[in-house]
Amino acid sequence: MEETKNPEDERETRSLNFIEEIIEEDIRNGVNEGRVHTRFPPEPNGYLHIGHAKSICLNFGLGKKYNGKTNLRFDDTNPVREEVEYVDSIMEDVRWLGFDWEDRLFYASDYFEQLYEYALILIRKGKAFVCDMTAGEISETRGTPTRPGKESIYRSRSIEENLDLFSRMRTGEFPDGTRVLRAKIDMDSPNMHMRDPVIYRILHAHHHRTGDSWCIYPMYDFAHGQSDSIERITHSICTLEFEVHRPLYDWFIREIGIYAPRQIEFARLNVTYTVMSKRKLLELVRDGNVNGWDDPRMPTICGLRRRGFTPESIRNFADTIGVAKRDNVIDVSLLEFCIREDLNKRANRLMAVLNPVKVVIDNYPGDLVEEMESASNPEDESKGKRKIPFSKTIFIEREDFMEDPPNKFFRLAPGREVRLKAAYIIRCESVVKDPETGEIAEIHCTYDPQTKSGMPESNRKVKGTLHWVSEKQAVKAEVRLYDRLFTRENPDDVEEGKTYKDYMNPDSLKVVTAMIEPSVLTAGIFTPGGFDKFQFERIGYFSVDKDSTPEKLVFNRVVPLKDSWSKVEKTK
Repeated sequence: MEETKNPEDERETRSLNFIEEIIEEDIRNGVNEGRVHTRFPPEPNGYLHIGHAKSICLNFGLGKKYNGKTNLRFDDTNPVREEVEYVDSIMEDVRWLGFDWEDRLFYASDYFEQLYEYALILIRKGKAFVCDMTAGEISETRGTPTRPGKESIYRSRSIEENLDLFSRMRTGEFPDGTRVLRAKIDMDSPNMHMRDPVIYRILHAHHHRTGDSWCIYPMYDFAHGQSDSIERITHSICTLEFEVHRPLYDWFIREIGIYAPRQIEFARLNVTYTVMSKRKLLELVRDGNVNGWDDPRMPTICGLRRRGFTPESIRNFADTIGVAKRDNVIDVSLLEFCIREDLNKRANRLMAVLNPVKVVIDNYPGDLVEEMESASNPEDESKGKRKIPFSKTIFIEREDFMEDPPNKFFRLAPGREVRLKAAYIIRCESVVKDPETGEIAEIHCTYDPQTKSGMPESNRKVKGTLHWVSEKQAVKAEVRLYDRLFTRENPDDVEEGKTYKDYMNPDSLKVVTAMIEPSVLTAGIFTPGGFDKFQFERIGYFSVDKDSTPEKLVFNRVVPLKDSWSKVEKTK
């Protein structure tokens, strides 16, 4: 009898990426007794961005999938650039994404004494030496990828002299920059990282955890692999730029004689219309081009969170793009698609008018206020319906009216009818203009009372349906219309004489005063467990900003309902 295959098993097999294939092969072969232990090792020298989110999802996701463990470790080896602020923000980001390192929070600084002992092992084996050359001199003598380097004149120092000098470096006897400890490998190596790299430097700087107890600090390349070894990491997953560092990591592990994790490299995440360099993101913040690290235009995790992205949408994005072996660029529209998909299911609907023009319904009773009903979320019937007040004077979007419309304009125009969502069909009779500006100040209409839901003419067809808000009950709110930070798909691909900043989008933020239906006030915006994300019907998805108060509501546009940039690209 033919064995029946489980479709779920087939999907799981098909979904394996190359890292999962390696891990499963190791498990089958009993490598590390079948253990899977990963880590996420950020440097606390900036805020995390969407690229780090991919790495977080990958490392913690693998630990969960294979019933293993995942550490959060801060590779804090450079006190000049590191701050507690960054440490705290990184932990908040990891938690927000839905991951838990449990009791496995570590720092490379936890291992400073052990790393120092490892360096002594290398010195005693004749594999490391103290060099008095300046940083500039070391750089000049490294050679090029096609030309070998030149050995330091201090390379032949005796083991005893190196031990003495390294000890005195630790006690603070020498000023910054006067001496370093270098590995003694091969100045002829085609791999530049193997040409006697610096592994310790003197830095009389206060460390956020160890204070002033150290004045020498290990270089990242020396501390990283050994920290993985100390933590017994089984699969050290790094981005592709570390592939050329792997021979150096392996050399350290082999020469010191300690446990060897398996390093696997994958392609880092690059996204269109943004920059992913920590240095450039810091420049944007420092130079005031954005309003801090959590500016909703930034690709930082805290910026995406403030804008209104959900952790589920980012995890889905990471899962959708998968894991590649070669560098690639992901269109930001895919990230926007993921948040639309998520918010479409969970966001309650509201009617909001961002560019209001007044509509007076001349034949509607002036003192009457009706309550119209509309679904809170058509995707989730359990959320029920909401009441929307309707009165003689309402607001509609100014863009929904034209005095002299083209043929395919199906919204309001003189002599034309449209349906007001969840309410009546109205017909434009006349307009009133501002005598000074000539701008339309009021649109006068009549309504058909038989076209309300449940009435005889409720199913009468008209081509356009508009959202609206009753004037008297409207709630004013500040709405921040965020858009892509750059106009160029690859801001790093600069033309001669320009920098990435020359491609910043001048329309990346517009602020308007909107009129919103009053049910927003009963949505529990300021109550734990209340709603803070909405779909403004016909406009897009919006999230309550942290600047909001009961006296002043502030919303951020997360994404429009549709990708307007695809239309822009087609017109270029």
